[in-house]
Amino acid sequence: MVALAGGRSTQGPPIPVLGQGECGLGVQESRRPWLSLSGVSRTPPTKAPAEVATGVSGARKDPRQEAGGAGPSSPRDVGDRPGPGLCRGEIEFGGCGKKRGKFVKVPSSLAPSELFDLLIAEWHLPAPNLVVSLVGMERPFPMKSWLRDVLRQGLVKAAQSTGAWILTSALRVGLSRHVGQAVRDHSLASTSTKARVVAIGIASLDRVLHRRLLDDAQEHSPVHYPTDDSGGGRGPLCTLDNNHSHFILVEPDAPGNGDGPTELWLRLEKYISEQRTGYGGTGSIEIPVLCLLVNGEPSTLERISRAVEHAAPWLILAGSGGIADVLAALVNQPHLLVPQVAEKQLKEKFPSEHFTWEDILHWTELLQNISSHPHLLTIHDFEQEGSEELDTVILKALVKACKSHSQEAQDYLDELKLAVAWDRVDIAKSELFNGDVEWKSCDLEEAMMDALVSNKPEFVRLFVDHGADVADFLTYERLQQLYRAVPPKSLLFTLLQRKLEEGRLAPHTRGPPAGPPAFSLHEVSRVLKDFLHDACRGLYQEKGPARRLFGQKWPLDLNQKSENPWRDLFLWAVLQNRHEMATYFWAMGQEGVAAALAACKILREMCHLEAEAEADRTARGATYEQLALGLFSECYSNSEDRAFALLVRRNRAWSRTTCLHLATEADTKAFFAHEGVQAFLTKLWWGDMASGTPILWLLATFLCPALLCTNLIAFSEDSPLRTGQEDLQELDSLDTEKSMLCSPGSGVEEPVKAPRAQGSRGPRAAFLLTRWRKFWGAPVTVFLGNVIMYFAFLFLFTYVLLVDFQPPPRGPSGAEVTLYFWVFTLVLEEIRQGYFTDEDTHLMKKFTLYVEDNWNKCDMVAISLFIVGVTCRMLPAVFEAGRTVLAIDFMVFTLRLIHIFAIHKQLGPKIIIVERMMKDVFFFLFFLSVWLVAYGVATQALLHPHDGRLEWVFRRVLYRPYLQIFGQIPLDEIDEARVNCSMHPLLLEGSPSCPNLYANWLVILLLVTFLLVTNVLLMNLLIAMFSYTFQVVQGNADTFWRFQRYHLIVEYQERPALAPPFILLSHLSLVLQRVFQKEAGQKRARLERDLPEPLDQKMVTWEAVQKESYLSKLEKRKRDSQEEVLRRTAHRVDVTAKHLGGLREQEKRIRALESQVNYCTVLLSSMADRLAPGGNSWNFGIGNRQTPAEHGGGPGSREPPEADPLPSDA
Repeated sequence: MVALAGGRSTQGPPIPVLGQGECGLGVQESRRPWLSLSGVSRTPPTKAPAEVATGVSGARKDPRQEAGGAGPSSPRDVGDRPGPGLCRGEIEFGGCGKKRGKFVKVPSSLAPSELFDLLIAEWHLPAPNLVVSLVGMERPFPMKSWLRDVLRQGLVKAAQSTGAWILTSALRVGLSRHVGQAVRDHSLASTSTKARVVAIGIASLDRVLHRRLLDDAQEHSPVHYPTDDSGGGRGPLCTLDNNHSHFILVEPDAPGNGDGPTELWLRLEKYISEQRTGYGGTGSIEIPVLCLLVNGEPSTLERISRAVEHAAPWLILAGSGGIADVLAALVNQPHLLVPQVAEKQLKEKFPSEHFTWEDILHWTELLQNISSHPHLLTIHDFEQEGSEELDTVILKALVKACKSHSQEAQDYLDELKLAVAWDRVDIAKSELFNGDVEWKSCDLEEAMMDALVSNKPEFVRLFVDHGADVADFLTYERLQQLYRAVPPKSLLFTLLQRKLEEGRLAPHTRGPPAGPPAFSLHEVSRVLKDFLHDACRGLYQEKGPARRLFGQKWPLDLNQKSENPWRDLFLWAVLQNRHEMATYFWAMGQEGVAAALAACKILREMCHLEAEAEADRTARGATYEQLALGLFSECYSNSEDRAFALLVRRNRAWSRTTCLHLATEADTKAFFAHEGVQAFLTKLWWGDMASGTPILWLLATFLCPALLCTNLIAFSEDSPLRTGQEDLQELDSLDTEKSMLCSPGSGVEEPVKAPRAQGSRGPRAAFLLTRWRKFWGAPVTVFLGNVIMYFAFLFLFTYVLLVDFQPPPRGPSGAEVTLYFWVFTLVLEEIRQGYFTDEDTHLMKKFTLYVEDNWNKCDMVAISLFIVGVTCRMLPAVFEAGRTVLAIDFMVFTLRLIHIFAIHKQLGPKIIIVERMMKDVFFFLFFLSVWLVAYGVATQALLHPHDGRLEWVFRRVLYRPYLQIFGQIPLDEIDEARVNCSMHPLLLEGSPSCPNLYANWLVILLLVTFLLVTNVLLMNLLIAMFSYTFQVVQGNADTFWRFQRYHLIVEYQERPALAPPFILLSHLSLVLQRVFQKEAGQKRARLERDLPEPLDQKMVTWEAVQKESYLSKLEKRKRDSQEEVLRRTAHRVDVTAKHLGGLREQEKRIRALESQVNYCTVLLSSMADRLAPGGNSWNFGIGNRQTPAEHGGGPGSREPPEADPLPSDA
């Protein structure tokens, strides 16, 4: 590299390590590259020693800081205030809008800590998450359209989205004027007070127009400052920009002390970069400071050189004109940084300016110094590379500055947190996770926490793909922190707060505790208990060590790692309605069918609590239902037996609940309508009998059990259940696994021939006993027996009510007593269904669950009416009342018969249609009653004004108008031409029953209107409602019927084998089994099963493999969709455009190499000419710089010395 004569090399000297004796304090280099001094200051030695000290990153405290301030890493307390010597106040601009701002007049030697504390503590500005220091032209210049868009849509939008401060000039001229207009437009368009852009202007007081108004300002009275819309100013003076909100006005220094505002500006940038902010999540990061160069004058080079020596990153907008274009052209070609080339570039960019040779040499030296820090310089041309947003370019510039400093993962954490906070996963992939940095799981924990809290699923996926171990990351303490970070206005926050208030031990506590509520996992478990009931029993609770005291809760160890981290994160995401993140956690976790069904249940419960978001949560619930349905369909297509076992297997991660139980709780009709579930239900319905057995054969065997000895009904043969160690070791055998999955009693259907007569009597008796149990234990047989016996019960009830219902003392008869006993067995069965269940809940909860079924309500009404009727029947005084009640009760018992038709494929949906239509009838009756009462009262008042008999009033107001709807119109009492009171004995002249004919025409008009509304309007409305209900239900008739069929099959699967009244024997058997603590779970084992540990783990692995296959099919289907094809095409176009941009970059590099080669060629030829005998000596570049006088020019001459030979393209 050719060096300037009398200057310094473009490569700066090594960084000196200052000792205690040199500066009074050692230099502690910061981890961030722009926080450390990367070289000795190259500015003239006019800088005060105190100012040099403040240039060291985090190494020295200012004397003002030692007196009352705080260090860089610990900002001053909010209550501290700058010293009383600072003049500060408010400024009110004239013109339209009446904008107000705050200003402070400071000396240039003020410590930056005091100025920063003034901004934060007294002016209450939010702590910045980014500081963009805008440097550019400070005089009017034409603004290009794309540059205006960058400032208006890029800079201001990036500042608003990232919470950044914009530091710029406070004068209404040049670049700051355009920035102020962009800030103004954003503030007018924004509707949020929290999304304001903080624009801080810094200027010297000697350049401010109307300075006298500011000098005479009082602290408590605003300064009325005139606004100059022209923006031209008066000579070197300019007005303040009224679009800025805060002004820092620097008092001028004595002549010869340097540029005071620029020095203060640099020190403020340096100090802010040493502070830390909690932006983006749990951990704090150092506030990044980026300098943005737009256009600019040659004098700006001094400012840039000083900043890069403090390791501040710069973003240079190429194409914006001025010194920015000069840097863009020369900074990547250091071999061209010679005075001649610099002069040529400056004259091209500033054609109207005249520069002296001394200025050219000085600026060339500054350009060389700036180009020696290429890692701090990012050049971007928005005109040619306009596809990227400004915040993306800013983040790339910060990462580029960090890359030159270190390759350790710890040094990139702040940039990673910024990428997470700005949601730029593309930058993280291309710059931080491109293989240059080796990330460990512990390095990503804080960033993972930030991504979870701020709902960035793409970052969570990226971290997991690059080594983040969720099992090591998620402890119960971190899970508790996630729940404590719930947004305050969310439904989950309300539920947790309610549980926290309910669980307080001290109800007399005065008011809520200070600060955010400290939710614990105990409140979370209670909320989940309300949603999932038994599916989350014991979740986030440790059990006591004693066997008997298993219900006692012990404090949960928060340092303990989560037993099932993917499940816990999935529940956390579902509760917060974060669908994309929950879907990812579902894909990564185990037991996918159960997890998706649990999510359906949670969302359906939350819909009832938050009506505003019901539509959105319902759609999310349908999505999870489709996930469960798709995964089970994949499992069913792979293996039917394993899919059946998956339905009834007790899931370890969900408190040993089954998929069928979760689907029932979530009311997922589409899941039950799946052919695999229906095949399992068919298998369950027929028990151990062949599913193709005709109903007539079953009925014949039911009436004649001796037919079991024949081959009329085919049974399946069970393989013995083997659970020994040797058998468990043979799980790879398909037969062994099949026998364990299908047991008990649900193997492959193979007709078993009856043993021959010559066999021994013992095995034959065992065979017949087995067949007997299989036949009477099948749900279809239980259902058939209950239907037959219920018809017999109704026949007996009819006989008693019509023939053999004698009053006391002749009654009750034997048939009536038999009826009483029969109803008593029905009551015992209802008690068994309601209270003797396997659910571990209190009696009130069991009663609530029992009443939820509408048919159980019907049973309760029928039994209650029967008890009332029998009681009245026993008393002679109210015997007829008892008959009336029992007659009504018979109707209820008969309507109960509808329930048995639910198993029929054609009649089942019709029952649902009738049920839905009954709801429509109630709405119709409401409208009808309005017109009925209105018409009835009006006609009664007109026709019978003097009839005060109450029974006749009700009859004429309600009963008579209702009959008129169906055509029974008493014209003899309404029409004046047909009314004759003398012809009827009850309608005598002058009696109250005789109609009043005064306004008979109005009565006729009301009758016509009433019939028109009721018979035409309301009746057609009712028909339309019925038609809509029928279409809706009929369209989903198959789904509704299959869901109803499941409930019926489960009901009769759990019922005793005998029907009332013989069911009393089954009840006695159950009581004896409970007394002797004998397990009777044979029937329940078909719905809930515990698999052996090896087989259970094999099932979990098999389900995970099927889930991967299902997700790959979904991904393929998504790729083949038209929207995805368009998206991929657009992505390919973007990639092609980037490649083209890369080709342009390669072309620039090739040209630079050609220029270097030509330069070296010229240099070698010159050396050869010099070394040749008699050759003339050749002056290299500016190796021996000569003054202009030696070239023949005077002191004021602008002509440069004779240029040396240069390449043609220089």
